[in-house]
Amino acid sequence: MTKEEEITKNLTLIEYYKQQLESIEMQLQYLQSTLMDYQRAKMTVEQLNAVDNNSEILIPVGAGTFVNGSLKNSSNVLIGIGAGIVIEKSVDEAMGKLDERIKRIQENLEKMVSLGQKIQSDAEELSHKTQQMMEEAQR
Repeated sequence: MTKEEEITKNLTLIEYYKQQLESIEMQLQYLQSTLMDYQRAKMTVEQLNAVDNNSEILIPVGAGTFVNGSLKNSSNVLIGIGAGIVIEKSVDEAMGKLDERIKRIQENLEKMVSLGQKIQSDAEELSHKTQQMMEEAQR
């Protein structure tokens, strides 16, 4: 492979790295948003323990919006298990499920950050190497 072909190959690979980093950034944003949703849900469920049955409460529906409601049973909550299916769990069981999901999301966030850092490092190294090759080719 000639120097020119190698430079072209490296530039293509650098562009590919940039696209991967953009994809990882979007995935990180999604994971962070999902993590915040689960943390808000956990806080809401935690507060159920402090409320008596038949109490008037504000129910968060997202985006800082609430509706008025009456709590009939504060000992159980409905929690999604996937595919649009929800099951009834005790508050403690629901908290455990939410904690598990939060932990998994945090682990995935850490993996994505690590992967992004590795790709960034590889891209910088290849960019530096390609820059040197281009300078040598101009001499």
